[in-house]
Amino acid sequence: MHFFPQLMPNSIFMAIFSNHFLSSLLLFFSTSLVSEAQVASGRQKELVPAMFVFGDSLIDSGNNNRLASFAKANYYPYGIDFAGGPSGRFSNGYTIVDEIADLLGLPLVPPCSETSSGDAAALHGVNYASAAAGILDITGQNFAGRIPFDQQIKNFESTLDQNTGNLGADVVYDAIARCIFFVGMGSNDYLNNYLMPDYDTRNQYDGEQFADLLAHQYARQLTSMYNLGARKFVINGVGSIGCIPSILAESPSGHCSPDVDKLVMLFDSKVKAMVDTLNVNLRHAKFIYVDIYHMILDILANPKQYGFSVIDRGCCGLGRNSGQITCLPFQTPCANRDQYVFWDAFHPTAAVNIMLAKKAFTGGADVVFPMNIHQLANLELDPN
Repeated sequence: MHFFPQLMPNSIFMAIFSNHFLSSLLLFFSTSLVSEAQVASGRQKELVPAMFVFGDSLIDSGNNNRLASFAKANYYPYGIDFAGGPSGRFSNGYTIVDEIADLLGLPLVPPCSETSSGDAAALHGVNYASAAAGILDITGQNFAGRIPFDQQIKNFESTLDQNTGNLGADVVYDAIARCIFFVGMGSNDYLNNYLMPDYDTRNQYDGEQFADLLAHQYARQLTSMYNLGARKFVINGVGSIGCIPSILAESPSGHCSPDVDKLVMLFDSKVKAMVDTLNVNLRHAKFIYVDIYHMILDILANPKQYGFSVIDRGCCGLGRNSGQITCLPFQTPCANRDQYVFWDAFHPTAAVNIMLAKKAFTGGADVVFPMNIHQLANLELDPN
């Protein structure tokens, strides 16, 4: 496999994006323009000015397209059900943040690598997520190019620094404080780090120690985002990795791996506790936790109730459970995609993503707490 051209140098990219982000912030304060745009597009009223997205392949919308990376999804049949076709999303259609953007009344949030002057969608947020990225910088290095969480935050910080000089800190931070910050990290720290034999991590830490390491680093990273002005956080938990086709394909019994899911549950429990602590310590912010793990388990336990009939293999892939080799270029996927829980060896179908997003948006404390995304969007916070 040959490498693709690297993403443009960060300084050049940020200069281009800075000009566009300046326009974005100015638009936040022009309610007449926003109202006209909503009427013209037919969208519902925007609940927040924008959404900023940080994460991995579950929510990457194309940032890896220009990286020298093995983690890409910018080819058919990825995007087979997405308007415009393959975009870099690791899905047949929507990701969870695409549906959340719709529910917030926002356009789809574009990847930072593709924002440019005149791109109206970028006025409502930017997606910094990168496939193979993790909480730890070393995570995903087996895929070569990726943008770890620390670097995603630095990219956002560079944008803010340049625009603070143009508009002033008070103006910028007032706008940012009203936006949603969606963060979904942790899956790759297991799949492409702790569980891989090429990494020494498992020899250094037991499951509890590794979860503690990740949670400590995660809290530091989220606090740095808070210090940059972020106030409304949606923290997406890690799903049932032990039940994805890639793991099922390695199981002699063909059943979910309890050992893998035990690691995930350890991590998720630490993240839940972290969210509680951050809500106490960072009193001008609100953090909410989306319990993806138990939502996925419920779907897998009751597939017919949710309209699914295939729960143990990918819609697109090769080998056992269609999970030994993930979706290849121009491979013919299953025809009944809405009946599959998994799209490829690692990622859910758009049908599942949309379902998860709707639950996170309006669900109760059994799936999202201490409040749901709709309540968070309408929450009035003192940003200072």
